[in-house]
Amino acid sequence: MANLKTGLDQFLLSAQVMINNALTDEVIRQSLAAYGYTDETLLAGKKLYENVTDLQNIRHREYGEQIAATSELKKSREKAKRQYMKTLKIARVALKESAKASKAIMLHGVRKRNFSGWLEQAQAFYANLICDDEFIACLSAYGYTQAKLEEEFAIINKVIAKHLIQKKETGEAQEATVIRDKALDDLAAWISDFKVVARVALAENPQQLEKLGIVIKVNCKEF
Repeated sequence: MANLKTGLDQFLLSAQVMINNALTDEVIRQSLAAYGYTDETLLAGKKLYENVTDLQNIRHREYGEQIAATSELKKSREKAKRQYMKTLKIARVALKESAKASKAIMLHGVRKRNFSGWLEQAQAFYANLICDDEFIACLSAYGYTQAKLEEEFAIINKVIAKHLIQKKETGEAQEATVIRDKALDDLAAWISDFKVVARVALAENPQQLEKLGIVIKVNCKEF
């Protein structure tokens, strides 16, 4: 990405002023044309600028979608986690005498905090619980039917779906940044060359340079 001395917003505003004024001011246009910067060249720069702004808008949209997807994932996981912990506590009571349950549904031990670890435990818990008639019979005394357990398992699987969406949106946001940065590099290179040519073409007319946003440093002499 271009190493901008100012912020991106300021750089884009400066580029817009520079290009538009170069195209609309007749004195500037003629002076630049004498050094090869014809309307065609200036319009090419304008196209680079418009491309960056379009890509910047796309990037904003993609990051907005990523943030929304992350929020949805968080809410979905929190709901699933609360439900899972309630059922786990009941299962520890209902199946406390079952050595099979201890291993099959990861009944005991600390619940993992990271996403992949938590998901592994939750999936194993429900997947092995709902396919074992003995487990379901024990839990039925506490109001847990197979249908209820399957509904809860579906909530766990919904978290996986939300996770996949969040990863997709994250990737698209990052890709949008890479594409925007490449276009920004192209624009920054064009602006850099333009400034050099403009300073030469308008060296005798610093007021015109000011219209382009190019400030000329004046050497102050001591008297």
